[in-house]
This record gives sequence, C-alpha cells and structure tokens, in this order.
Amino acid sequence: MEVCVSIKIYNTLTRKKEEFQPIKKGEVGMYVCGPTVYDVPHIGHARSAYAFDVVRRYFIYRGYKVKFVRNVTDVDDKIINKAKEEFKGEDLNGAIKKVSDKYLKVYHEYMKKLGIMSPDREPKATEYIEKMIDFIKILIEREVAYASGGDVYFEVRKVNGYGKLSNQSFEMLESGARIVSGENKKDQLDFALWKSAKEGESSWQSPWGNGRPGWHIECSVMSSDILGGEFDIHGGGIDLVFPHHENEVAQSEGAGNKFARYWIHNGLLTINKEKMAKSLGNFITMEEVLKKYSPDALKLLFLKTHYAHPVDFSWERMEEAKKAVERFKILFDKIGRLKAEGSRLKADFMEPRDLNLEPDINSFRVKFESAMDDDFNTAEALAALFDLVTYINKQAPGSSYAKDILIELGKVFGLFEHKAEGIDSSKKAEIENLINLRNAARKNKDFKEADRIRDKLSDIGIAIEDQKGETTWRLK
Repeated sequence: MEVCVSIKIYNTLTRKKEEFQPIKKGEVGMYVCGPTVYDVPHIGHARSAYAFDVVRRYFIYRGYKVKFVRNVTDVDDKIINKAKEEFKGEDLNGAIKKVSDKYLKVYHEYMKKLGIMSPDREPKATEYIEKMIDFIKILIEREVAYASGGDVYFEVRKVNGYGKLSNQSFEMLESGARIVSGENKKDQLDFALWKSAKEGESSWQSPWGNGRPGWHIECSVMSSDILGGEFDIHGGGIDLVFPHHENEVAQSEGAGNKFARYWIHNGLLTINKEKMAKSLGNFITMEEVLKKYSPDALKLLFLKTHYAHPVDFSWERMEEAKKAVERFKILFDKIGRLKAEGSRLKADFMEPRDLNLEPDINSFRVKFESAMDDDFNTAEALAALFDLVTYINKQAPGSSYAKDILIELGKVFGLFEHKAEGIDSSKKAEIENLINLRNAARKNKDFKEADRIRDKLSDIGIAIEDQKGETTWRLK
C-alpha cells in the first residue's frame, strides 16, 4: 500500500526533524518500551503510553499499516524486592511470578480504562531468555562482549559511536561512571548482558553459569526478533535515552543490526512542577485520577502539551480539562436534540452541503492534519478541534456532517470512545423523577430546592441543561 503523506518526526538520534521514510512502503514497525511490572501504574505511565498510542493512531489514520510492539519487563531487581516484601517466606521464584502477573493485570486494566490500544505483540522478558543467550553468544563471537566471573559484559570501547544517541563523549560518560562492588567488568563504562545468580533469586542456565539477563539486552532481542534487525521507530520516555536506549543501540549494532531508524522520546511528568515521588507525598496513581475524572479529561491534559515536552499535572489543570470535555459533550447533545426535533417536525435536517459550508468545515481537518504531520503537534491539532466546535455552534448547529468529522478526528486522540455504564430503566426513572421535581420547584419559585436537586443529580453523575423551557440530561 502506498501512502502519499509527509510526516516529520524529531529524531533523537540526529537531533533534528526528518521526513518519515518507512523501510517498507505503507507500513510502520514500532517498538516502545513498556512497563516493569512491580507496582500499580501511575500517571507518568499513562502519559508515556498515551503519547505513543496517539502516534500509532495517527499513522493508522494516514493509511499506514502499523505493527506495534510493547515489551514487559517481568524480572528485575524491583520485582524481586517486591516479591520478597509481598510474599515473604514463600518460594522466591513463585513469588516473582505472582508479583509480575498481578501488576501486569493491573496495568492492562488501566490501559483499557484509558482507552489505549492493545499492542500487536507484547513479549515478556522471561519468554525470551533463550534468545537473549543466543544474542549474547553472537556478541562474544564478534568480540564486543566478554565473560567474567559468571557475568557477561558489553565492551563499550569496541564499538564506534557509543554515546551518539544521548550526545555524550567518552569523557562525559567517564565522569559519572564507576565500578560497583561485586562487578567483574574491565572498564567502568562496560554494562552487564548477563548477571550471575544470587542466592534465592530466579535464574536460568547459560554457558556462563546460572544467572539472569541484564535489563538492556531484552529490548534489543525482542525488537529484532519481532520487527527485524532494522525497523522504523523506537519509542520511550526521555529518561531512557541513557543508559537504556544508548546501550540498546550499542549491543544491536555490535551484533550487526542497523536497529531503529527513528527514535521518539516523550517528556516526563511533574506534579505541581515537582518530580513525582512517593517520598515527596505526590505520587498519583491512575486509579486516583480516573476515580475523579473521565479518561478524556486526562487525555486533554496530555494533549495540550507536545509529547516531547514535560507535562505538569495538577488537580486545577484537571478541572480545566474536565470543562474542556464538557464543550464537546454539550455540542454533541445539541446536535442530537436538533436532529430529533427535525425528525418530529418532519423537517429536512440541516446539512452543510445545503448551506455551502462543507469547504469551511473541511478546512479544520486540514489544520488538524497539518499540525499532526509536524512531529505530532497535538496542542495545535487539539486547538483545531476546539475551533471546529466554535464554528459548528455559530454556523452549523444542526450539522451531523460536522459532528462526524469531529468524531473522526477525535478518534486519532482516542476521544469520545468511552461509553458510560448503561442506565437501567429504574435508574432512568429515578433521574427523570428528580428532574420533574426540580421543574416543579422552579415553577413554584423554590429555587433553593431546585438547586438542591441539581446538586443531587450532579453527585450521581448527571448533568442537566435548561433550554427553551425544556430540561435535558446526560451522563457527565
């Protein structure tokens, strides 16, 4: 399939915007670093997952066939420590699996609640141990890695260009490097490909003795196995550029692979301009946010900032995002009412073609696409959607055509897809009864009671709107 669009991407590797040229026409291979499953997901996880979900969705919108891979790190020091803490006294190997299974399930639940598309492939580190061992053997054979005391290390100075992704020289790297007690490496910059087993930890057999893989090796092996030795896009948080992604590049090229063409990194998330940390008491989970706000509200908060820039989270900004979501809901309800009214009166429903508004409405699509083609500039693309809302309200209030375009473009952001829980007939009757009581109170000029009923409806998640002598309601 041939796709005739020009999308520019800021490539961390070259530090400039480049026109995206896929390896295979009409197709995109994307690999994104996924979760280390040892705790519940926080809003930083949500920001990163959503940023790449939007990139993926936009490629699909533009006609590309996307193969999206997101890995799972299901064995590492954090998981081992959590296993010892949560399942004290149990067999450690079994406890590690319990921890990783438990928190991966939670992660999946919240990705689904947020409306993040499932990856096409989701490989786990523990499923790739044998292939990691084979990959390490290749590195040793190519003399860019060495075994030492049961460990295996990558010899950084044996490859050209180490530091090119993070834009660091050997002098800069050496200033912050050190050899930790117990490490058997030759050089302070070398990094572990395989770690010898410690008592009581999960381990696998290898030519170098029992042990487990280093963190960096898993992504090189998984990505090349699923997407090939060269693929289009590698993504992750800006905090992964060094050492994780830098080491991925080194070991992949050390094995003879070209690896990723484009590197995309999302900015981090702060809380009231401070780094999020449990020690600071500002650690906010996805559960906390989604209990108070809709997924679309959190998405709008993220969309207002370019993916590569840091996002500052605050409850005040979430309130603003909530009000922004309301603008879309109010418009959709208005179009629905006008359409229903036209049907009752057997009148022709106003369409933009009848009013010669189609070119104007389509111009907002052009603005949206232009922004997204320029390194996925969601802030400008979102502004185009809100401009379209304003235009519809002023020029085409009954246009289902305009609404369809708004929904189509919103789908690129994963907006307007969450359906509220179904309301059964008894619940619906309760709502309508409260509205009737409120209308009666207003008629009797008992505005205090009318306000009380409005607040009660709001508390149960119902928004009401009074217009032309009629009260309508919808789920908030």
